Parts: sequence; structure tokens; C-alpha cells
Amino acid sequence: MRLAMGIEYDGGRYHGWQRQSHSDSVQERVERAISRVADGPVEVVCAGRTDRGVHATGQVIHFDVEVERPLYGWQMGTMQHLPRDITALWVREVDETFHARFSATAREYRYCLINRSTRPAIAAGRLSWWYRPLDEARMQAAADRLVGEHDFSSFRGKDCQAHSPVRTVERIEITRQGEYLFIDVRANAFLHHMVRNIVGSLFAVGSGERPVDWISEALAACQREAAGITAPADGLYLTGVEYPEPVGLPTQPRRPLFEQMG
Repeated sequence: MRLAMGIEYDGGRYHGWQRQSHSDSVQERVERAISRVADGPVEVVCAGRTDRGVHATGQVIHFDVEVERPLYGWQMGTMQHLPRDITALWVREVDETFHARFSATAREYRYCLINRSTRPAIAAGRLSWWYRPLDEARMQAAADRLVGEHDFSSFRGKDCQAHSPVRTVERIEITRQGEYLFIDVRANAFLHHMVRNIVGSLFAVGSGERPVDWISEALAACQREAAGITAPADGLYLTGVEYPEPVGLPTQPRRPLFEQMG
């Protein structure tokens, strides 16, 4: 039987999603928990491998098991054996052809930022910080130039292992709520550090360091040096993964919010 599961986690104390021999990972913790419920070793496949310090409110995994349990039992049993910063949101039985990564048609990330002169304390590690004033209208105008199918080599991390740098960005939306800035990016797939490199480049435009048209020039250059900095991992969340409708999995993005205080 093949099962799909929704996973939420705070990535702050893990060295990314992927299992590693020398460091703690989200994958290792999830596999260990599910294996306890299955009474045997279980390996999982995720929709998107997040980096060290990156969070998820809408990660999706699949795994195969030979024992039968109620779906509620898989969810609650897994959750019981997970640490407090990882949880199981839902479980569904899926067809054996379903693949958490390769069946996905789109993924969405949200970058959460506090834009003020002083760094955050209460939400430290869960959102990023930019001390210079940012103009979200300029950032949106620049972001619109990245929508569509492009070669995103300029926004690709040096350790990226993707065979092609071409991706299709469906939407980038920038919204502000007081001191908080949210950047939502939806694409068919992402390159390593792609969202963080896009956000770092938008910082340069929003702060007035670069003109809006500079984003187009950076994109066309197809060289990492042409774009901006890599934004910190703290504020990045994998918020949703979309699959074809017949699969029947929850696909609505689960976007984190931070409330203006005072």
C-alpha cells in the first residue's frame, strides 16, 4: 500500500530535509517515526528537499508499507513519535503510480520578512529581517519580470544538481502588513537556492540600490554573479504542493502569517 502524508516542520535545528550520515535531518526523524508505526523500516520520498533552516507548512511525502493501519492511526501514531517541531498533518492512500516529487505539477514557497531597523527576537529563526526600508511596489514590478519560462541560471545555487536551469514561474506576489513583508512564489519546480536568490535580488531593488529593470538584465545574463545576494533561510517556507486533481490530496497552500503587534 502506498500512502501520502502532509508534513509541517520548523527547520531551524535540522540540516535540511535530506537524510545525512553526519547531521540531524527532518527526513530521518520522519522515517524513524513512521517505522515505529509500521513495525519495520520505512523510507519516504518528499516533494521538495528543503535546505538547512528552511521550514515547511505544506511538505508532501509518500511511502510504501505492507501492514494495514487506519489512516487516522498512521497520522496520530507518526505524530506521537515525532519531536515537537515536526508534525503529520494528514494521510491519504494513493495509487502505486503516485510519486510525491515527480507527480507534482507546481510548488509554492512563502518568504516571510520583518522590515524595520531592529532585528526580531520573538520570531527569530522563523522570519528574516531587512533593516533598510523596502518599497514593495518596486519589488513587485521587478518580480513581474521573472514570471514565465526562463533560464534561471542567475538565481541558481552553485551546488544545484538539476539537469536544466529552465523553470516556469507562474506567479510572484508581494504583500505588506505593517512591518511584515510576504513574498509568495509559485513555479512548476525550483532550482537550489532559487527562491532565496530571487528574494535577495528583490531586496536590492526594494531598497533603491538597483533599478527595476536590473532584474531583467540579471536574468538575461545567466550568471549567478549578475544577480543579488542569497537571502537567509530563516524566512523561507514550503507552503504547498499541487498535484493533478484525480489524486485527491489537499493542495491549498498553507501560508504562515505574523501579526503586527502594538
